[in-house]
Amino acid sequence: MKPQSNSFVQILKQNWLNEKKTARAYRDLAEIEKNPYKKEILIKLAETEEKHALRWEKELNALGESCVEKSSRFKRSLEKWINQNLGFKNVIQRMENAEEQDKLKYLQQKEKFKDSAGIVKILDEFAREEKNHAAILHNLSREKPFSENITERILSREKWHGRGGNWITDSIYGINDGLGAVFGIVSGVAGATENQTHYIVISGLAGMIASALSMGAGAYLAAKSQKEVYEAEISKEKREIEENPQEEIEEMALFYQLQGFNEEEAKWIAEKLYQKPEHFLSAMVSSELGLSQASFPRPWNACLSASLSTALGAFIPLIPFFFLSGVWAITLSFFISLIAHFLVGAAKTLITTRSWLYSGLEMTVVGIIEAVVTYSLGLLFRLPA
Repeated sequence: MKPQSNSFVQILKQNWLNEKKTARAYRDLAEIEKNPYKKEILIKLAETEEKHALRWEKELNALGESCVEKSSRFKRSLEKWINQNLGFKNVIQRMENAEEQDKLKYLQQKEKFKDSAGIVKILDEFAREEKNHAAILHNLSREKPFSENITERILSREKWHGRGGNWITDSIYGINDGLGAVFGIVSGVAGATENQTHYIVISGLAGMIASALSMGAGAYLAAKSQKEVYEAEISKEKREIEENPQEEIEEMALFYQLQGFNEEEAKWIAEKLYQKPEHFLSAMVSSELGLSQASFPRPWNACLSASLSTALGAFIPLIPFFFLSGVWAITLSFFISLIAHFLVGAAKTLITTRSWLYSGLEMTVVGIIEAVVTYSLGLLFRLPA
């Protein structure tokens, strides 16, 4: 794209306006913020955004374009009122999302301006700073900064894939999945074969093995992928420290200010820490990303816990068929499977913090529905005598 093209100019002007608007939002919040540490950080964030706006303005001036913001006094007053009355957390969370969007936008614009090395360099720099701002804002919005790490944020959104190598969690979900899958198979085959033990045991064991291997492979790949993401993030952070040490030191100082240190103390700590690169990198990824070596998922642990627990859960409905046959075996299998469903549901409260009774009964109802549906399906396709 040629620097003189109209679309080029429009994109740069939009970048300039966004940075101006973001800077104003930070200053609006700083005006009413009573906590001196938070106030100082908000002002610094505003100053950074103003520097961004100035850089875009210089680029536009070099192209012969003037920068005039057309905004009425009423619109500005309304904007300020919203920033100062919407609630600190709400505005900060909105700003965090905006910073994330700006980071993505700048990275996407690199392809459009690939013929302009100077613009690409600015976009790279600004994308990195917007990412840092989003991390700072995430901590700023909480009463206790750094009490939550990136794994906990993932867990709040995900179910299976977010389990991330926690063997206790993997085991509970593995038992649940194995129990549910094979209990359904046992019920269905019992209905289709008039409770013939041989067919039930063969199909149940096949289902147990298949479920265990499938869940183990899934847990391994999920944990491996998550570990690779973590390692990539740390490598990226290490590269940023090497390329822009002063900016990273300033960012680290901001994190220490959030913990209650004044500006001078925070800067001194960050500079001292930078003298030991490995410790500085560890502190940076811990503060910004919530990562540490201890939080890394272990793929083989996840694989084993998921496989073994799934096999254990899957084996429960089959136990009666090794000692009994016919109606007695399927009846006993039904009852011990329902008890197991209740216990697994109650155990899930270790993760979900819900009522153990409610969670246990919920799983029991699921088990009953599962048995009725699969047994009825088996009856529908019953093998001829």
